[in-house]
Amino acid sequence: MEIDLLIKNISELLPMTSNGKALCGKDLANIEVIENGAIAIKDDVIVTVGSISDVLDRCTQTKDTIVIDGRKKTVLPGFVDCHTHLVFGTTRENEFVGRIEKLRNTQNVIMEGGIKFTVSKTRSTSKDKLVKFAKKHLDIMLSHGITTIESKSGYGLDLENEIKILEVNEELRKIQDVEIESTFLGAHAIPEGYTSKEYTSLIINEMIPEVSKRNLARFCDVFCEEGFFSREEAKKILKAGKKYGLIPKIHADQLTNTYGASLAAEVGANSADHLEYAYDDGLKAMAEKGVIGVLLPTISFNLDLQYPDAKKMMDFGVPIAISTDFNPGAGYCESMAFVIHLACLKLKMMPLEALAAATINGAYATGVADRVGSLEVGKQADIVIMNAPNHKHIPYHYGVNLVDTVIKKGKIVRQNMI
Repeated sequence: MEIDLLIKNISELLPMTSNGKALCGKDLANIEVIENGAIAIKDDVIVTVGSISDVLDRCTQTKDTIVIDGRKKTVLPGFVDCHTHLVFGTTRENEFVGRIEKLRNTQNVIMEGGIKFTVSKTRSTSKDKLVKFAKKHLDIMLSHGITTIESKSGYGLDLENEIKILEVNEELRKIQDVEIESTFLGAHAIPEGYTSKEYTSLIINEMIPEVSKRNLARFCDVFCEEGFFSREEAKKILKAGKKYGLIPKIHADQLTNTYGASLAAEVGANSADHLEYAYDDGLKAMAEKGVIGVLLPTISFNLDLQYPDAKKMMDFGVPIAISTDFNPGAGYCESMAFVIHLACLKLKMMPLEALAAATINGAYATGVADRVGSLEVGKQADIVIMNAPNHKHIPYHYGVNLVDTVIKKGKIVRQNMI
């Protein structure tokens, strides 16, 4: 078989194969690591992967074949960032500084912050400017090895602006390399002038039908939390979304326990995200239904809050994914490597577990595991080559970008950034 691209002599190759479902429990401890490996690509798909001798036996190089030497490198699937709030009107650094001043017990500045501040700025920003600003962040994500993301709305909180944000996602798909799966998060907060009951009704009766009609989102999400949407309101919204073909997701049990984890299991959600305060019965219900637990350690880190108990979740059999939760508030970070570092240090995950959570399990949480998230024959060739002699080195050497080369759909899109 003639091939277009060959990566050979790879110090460690991590295929992240999954046998058709997100990895959990013992499967996370048995992830294959191929030493002195190779991977071959034809057009935009992987045609063979394994030891260098096996790959070279199956493939024919031509004068046009691009060959990359993987010595002292670790090769793994492109990262899948399964929880982001990509599209927004402005940043919130004043809020960050205000939190520091408050911690120092000095006079606190008047902070411009919070979801409603971002909503105001996003509503007043044109679609073209939103596209330009979001593309800058996508370029950074790609340089850090993120090749696919989930992108939520939620900074519009009315029909016109929620549609605008989702249409920005559509525009971004056309002009850059990171693939985007859209989530409708109209239920992010209660906007000014509405009660929670009134706004829930608006979401169910006007927003969800229009989003579905225009085919602008794959998922429907809700922030189930005290002061935002109750469990019953969240249930109504997610069931309405399902009626219109939107797959449920839920921001669950981040600040308090609102039984969001058990609701995720009840409605058949794809994922429940955050889970810092989830009760055991809810986690066990998630495990039984195969709901993915998406953990977001950058938020706990940045706000100095409790971390979710990843070890307990894995012991219960909950498949774990991790994500940047990129947003303008407490998650202004595009580095999946830093998330992996925090997952190891603060969530007590082993490096292979964290890497699987950032690749194949992230792909399941984004609904794209049929084509990305692992290095398997027939799958899309989304690959990251890391300047790391082994997989343990990735979380160990933190605070720098270790990405050497990013391959998207079989094409080199970033190279030699260190």
